[in-house]
This record gives sequence, C-alpha cells and structure tokens, in this order.
Amino acid sequence: MSDDHDDSAIAAQVRDLEAVLEEKGLLDAQELDQVLEVFAHKALPANGFRVVARAWTDPGFRTRLLDDANEALPELGLSMGGGLQPQVLHVVENTAEVHNVIVCTLCSCYPLSLLGASPTWYKSPAYRSKVVSHPREVLEQFGLVLPESTRIEVWDANAESRYMVLPRRPDGTQDLAEAELAALVTRNGLIGTAAV
Repeated sequence: MSDDHDDSAIAAQVRDLEAVLEEKGLLDAQELDQVLEVFAHKALPANGFRVVARAWTDPGFRTRLLDDANEALPELGLSMGGGLQPQVLHVVENTAEVHNVIVCTLCSCYPLSLLGASPTWYKSPAYRSKVVSHPREVLEQFGLVLPESTRIEVWDANAESRYMVLPRRPDGTQDLAEAELAALVTRNGLIGTAAV
C-alpha cells in the first residue's frame, strides 16, 4: 500500500495547541512527556498477540472477549484506558466464511494499547478509501488472497469504538503453548490485512 499520508500540518497544529496550553498554565510539558513515554512503552502489538493467543487456548476467555472485550482485557492486565474519552473495543472473529478488516475512514482511530503505533499505510487516504470500496483488491495487495466464497467485512473505527481482528488459529498449532502461539500473530493479522 502506498503512503499518501502527510501529517505535517496536523503535527504543526498539535505543537501550536501545546504551546497555547503551556502558556495558559493548563499543560506542563514535562508531565505530558512523562505520560506519553509511559504510554509508548506499554502500547505494544505484543499486547494484542497475547490477547489472541489466550483466545485461541481458552474458550471461556474467547467468548468473553467477543461479547465484551473491555471487560475481558483486565484478565490479562490490559485495558482500553489511557485516553481522554472512554473507548469501546470490539473484537471481530475471522472464520472460514468471514474475514474481517479494520479501517478508520475519517482519520486513523486505532487500538494503540493493543496494536502499538499504527502503520503508516493505515493512515493513508489510499488505504482508508479503497479498503471500503474494494477490500478484496486491497487484501491482495498485502498478499492475502481469500477464496471467493469468503465474505469480507470492513469495520470502520471512530472516536468511541475501536476494532481488533481475532485471526483464525493456524492449522497444526494444537500442541503449541500460549507464548508460542502469540509469536505467530502479526499486527497486520490484528488489523485483518494478513491471515495471522
């Protein structure tokens, strides 16, 4: 996927806003840096990998995750907290019949705490528009060719709701431990642009 994303104007606006808030005494730059540093060290794709591996090995957790991901995450010491506004996480499960892929058509809303920093292509206008109208074609650009019989569902994230894909467990992995399973999962699998 080509990178058509240019966030320099947004970055400049953020810097201007920070300066105004600092000037008015509403923001302490050092405190903000500390909060961002802590968040950056905790927001890793490995968190999402652990969630998937647990769902693959624990049917009860899988059910709870699909029913109410925000309630299930604390079982692994994780949450969707950290933002100014509460976010609801929806986990959508890939099956033989349905393959899920996530996007944010308005900006780049994304479950940072579980997937780490979003890839550049996820924020690009090319991905955001084309995955909605031609998802099968976009997935093929990522090297993921699905059978024609597989329906593709595209989930559009927003400020209140985030999505994560629960990939299908690969065949032949029944004897693998949870940590070994987590090592098979990729960030693109959690977005839906890869099988795992």
